[in-house]
Amino acid sequence: MSALAIYPGSFDPLTLGHVDIVRRSLMIFDKVVIAIAVNVRKQPLFTFDERKAMILASTPDIAPGRLEVDAFEGLLVDYVARRGAKAIVRGLRAMADFEFEFQLAHMNRRLAPDVDSVFLMTSEEHHFVSSSLVKEVASFGGDISGFVPAPVAAALHAHYPRPASPPQKP
Repeated sequence: MSALAIYPGSFDPLTLGHVDIVRRSLMIFDKVVIAIAVNVRKQPLFTFDERKAMILASTPDIAPGRLEVDAFEGLLVDYVARRGAKAIVRGLRAMADFEFEFQLAHMNRRLAPDVDSVFLMTSEEHHFVSSSLVKEVASFGGDISGFVPAPVAAALHAHYPRPASPPQKP
């Protein structure tokens, strides 16, 4: 029996921190599903198809055949059960993440006692990076190349064209 883990999130957009968690998850599990959450209360910048394409374009060298991208809505534990997984992978950046994730893990455990949450600390170089922060920097024309894979940077720059430079004074 192979060990399957679900790595849920909005991935709007995928960051290098997410990629790091995926790589490290695949050292523990036989297969990882990046499960893009469809949240009707949020308006994502990118569609599911755009996010899926960016994820696949950003991870071609990561364990071919062992990484899948899918979408789900509703309760995560219901999706996990449908997929036959026994683990949920979550990345932690800071203590604030831990408190929120701790609550979610306990709720998920209560709803699905046979599913465990596995927490991986983000690498030091990515601990401050979030999708929201990356979108904000991109929206002002900032350099995001150190925070996201190249296909994601290209998509963000297409969505947020760099502002024209102000005219120079003579």
